[in-house]
Amino acid sequence: MLPRMSEMPFLRYIVILVVALIAFAIFKPFTIVPNGHRGVKLTFGKADPVPVGEGLNFILPLVQSIYKMPVMIERSETQSEAASKDLQRVATTVVLNYHIDAAQVVNVYQNLGPFENVEPRIIDPAVQEAMKAITALYTAEQLVTKRPEVADRMRLALQERMKRHGLVIDEFSITNFHFSETFDTAIEQKTVAEQQKLKAERDLDRIKVEAEQRIAQARAEAESAKLAAEAQAIGLKAQRDAVTPELIELRRVEAQLAAIAKWDGHLPNVSGGAVPFIQVNPDEKK
Repeated sequence: MLPRMSEMPFLRYIVILVVALIAFAIFKPFTIVPNGHRGVKLTFGKADPVPVGEGLNFILPLVQSIYKMPVMIERSETQSEAASKDLQRVATTVVLNYHIDAAQVVNVYQNLGPFENVEPRIIDPAVQEAMKAITALYTAEQLVTKRPEVADRMRLALQERMKRHGLVIDEFSITNFHFSETFDTAIEQKTVAEQQKLKAERDLDRIKVEAEQRIAQARAEAESAKLAAEAQAIGLKAQRDAVTPELIELRRVEAQLAAIAKWDGHLPNVSGGAVPFIQVNPDEKK
C-alpha cells in the first residue's frame, strides 16, 4: 500500500533529519577541549592567534580543526654528564616540573609543533647545556657541599631559556650526583679522616676541660687551706693578746684553790732527800 500524499512531507523531514544526524556524526562540527588544556584552532592548517578555551567549541567541518595542547604541570627527567672544575666526570639526574604558558600555546605549537616535541627539542638540550656550564664552575667536592647553590644557578639559567619558548619552570631539583669510583673512595677516606680529626679535637677539648677543672679544684682547696690557716693564726693572736698578768695570777689562784679543795687532810710520804720528814704518831705522845 503506497503512502498517502499527506504523509510524504513528513517522511521527507525524517529522511533529512537522519541524513543530517549522520553528517553531523561523520563531520563533527564541534570539539571539546578538556580541563588542563588549551586549543589551537587550525583553519586549513593555519593557526588562529587566539587560543581556544576549555569546553565545547564549534568548528567548520573539513575546514577547521583544534589541536589540544596541555597546560598542566608536566614532569621531565634528564640525564647529563659534564666535567667539574677539577676535571672530575660528573653524571647528574635532573628532575624538572614545568608547564606551558596558557597564553603562549599558539606560539609553542607554531615553533615546536605537537606537545611531544617540547621535551626532546627544548628541555633536554637546555638542561644538558646548563648542567655543563654550571658544573664547570665548581669542583666535584663543591658540587656536593654547595648543592643548593648549584641547583639555584642551574634553575636560573634554564628559566631564561625556557621562557623564550613559552615554558614555565614550577620545580627544579638535582636528584643525584654520580662520580667515578676512585673519587667516591677518596671522598669517603677524607670524610673518615675529618671525623677522626673532629673526635681527636673533642677528646683534646675534654682533656683540657678536665685539667682545668682539676686545677681549679686544687686552687680552691689551697685557697681554703690558706684561709683556714689565716683564721687560726688570727685566733691564736687574739688569744695571746687576751693573756694579761692579772689573768695569769687569777688562773694560778684558781689552780691553788682547786688543789686545796681536792686535799684529803693527809701529808704526802716523802723518802730520800737532805732533810727527812719525820712522821709523828699521836698515840706515842700520850
